[in-house]
Amino acid sequence: MEITLHNTQTGQRERFEPLVPGEVSIYVCGPTVYDLQHIGNGRPAVVFDVLVRLLRLEYAKVTYVRNITDVDDKINAAALESGESIAEHAERYAAEYLEDVAALGVMPPDVEPRATGHIEPIIAMIEKLIGIGHAYEAEGHVLFHVPSDPQYGTLSRRSLEEMRDGARVEVAPYKKDPKDFVLWKPSTPELPGWDSPWGRGRPGWHIECSAMIRTHLGPVIDIHGGGSDLAFPHHENESAQSRCVNGGTASVRYWLHNGMLTFGGAKMAKSVGNVVTIRDLLERHDGEVLRYALLSGHYRQELQWGESLAHAQGSLDSLYGALRDADDGDNDTAASYSSAGVDAFPKAVLDALCADLNTPRALAAMHALAADIRRADDADTVRSLRSSLLAGGWLLGLLTKSPSEHFQGLSDDATVEHRIAERNAARAAKDFALADAIRDELAAEGVQLEDTAGGTRWRRTG
Repeated sequence: MEITLHNTQTGQRERFEPLVPGEVSIYVCGPTVYDLQHIGNGRPAVVFDVLVRLLRLEYAKVTYVRNITDVDDKINAAALESGESIAEHAERYAAEYLEDVAALGVMPPDVEPRATGHIEPIIAMIEKLIGIGHAYEAEGHVLFHVPSDPQYGTLSRRSLEEMRDGARVEVAPYKKDPKDFVLWKPSTPELPGWDSPWGRGRPGWHIECSAMIRTHLGPVIDIHGGGSDLAFPHHENESAQSRCVNGGTASVRYWLHNGMLTFGGAKMAKSVGNVVTIRDLLERHDGEVLRYALLSGHYRQELQWGESLAHAQGSLDSLYGALRDADDGDNDTAASYSSAGVDAFPKAVLDALCADLNTPRALAAMHALAADIRRADDADTVRSLRSSLLAGGWLLGLLTKSPSEHFQGLSDDATVEHRIAERNAARAAKDFALADAIRDELAAEGVQLEDTAGGTRWRRTG
């Protein structure tokens, strides 16, 4: 397979080739665990989960690292408000995050490092930056001196002249340059702190990821992923400090960034007040529905959450309906294909994912397979198509249940009403294929619809 990925560093789609033949190293920025995570934080977890599944079909060894930031000023403030110790607070919300993304069908990474477990390599990296003239100590702080790195700004395509001093960085009198960022800062007695050559303190956010990458994957890695909101300043700062420690050699070969979720016309963020948590959504929707919605848009583009979620249930029902139509007595699910060879997977789905992880195209290929199943009248053909659909489901992290398990919730009246509302929305959007699929799925579950001038009525037929 030839996999191409859009590299933020170059602004181009490039053929992916790992540094070490047959081996891939990938690091993705995980959450800062001070509260329940919103669904926007679920997008990178799901997107890069699909990428790792794809890479493992092609490469013998894929090492996937996704960190947890468990020392941060937001955690400190939230713990103070909750009355918990800072460590207890971080641990509780780390566990909540892992539970939430597992419900989205996300497989655990190979390594899940935490910042607090890497203080020694963090200090060692800071000492090296000071020793080679890229960092300095000032009033108990250690700061990276941005003007010392001539390549600073190349990831986010910002020149030093274009960066407005004080924008998104703390302005302090002890800085040589307002753009300089913190590598180490002092801690008061009530805050987490560790002994260091510069006194008791704690690391800055950016140095944590650089040190964890270096510890678990080495000085140069193949892929670094995260949300587009991290490109500047977090990833720019990561790139600068790691490159300087490497003597000018870039630490990341392919930078990948997923777009943000929007809700009500604005980026989903606590500061905006339009946050919807994964946990809240899981109380109303199956995790697989949420996963489908997150994959319904191309990962690099913004995703309008309300619209994507409205279509996800019906679309997923359609895929499960095709599996039910092709029932041959086997109870196998997509998980059966987790160790299958590449030839077992549908070419159209593979081709889509190899083209910069084009999940909308991959989902369209899945629905084409479902349509082929419904048209086929030969048992062997149906069986082959069903296997392809399940294999494609494993790549996308979908079709993890049997059709009977998926559809059993339709006995609930509220669920029927919800599905009718989704059908009405599909008809209003002139998505008649989806509307018909929802009607057919309800009919198969013994729910008959009648469209009248006053709205859609329904009754159970069995």
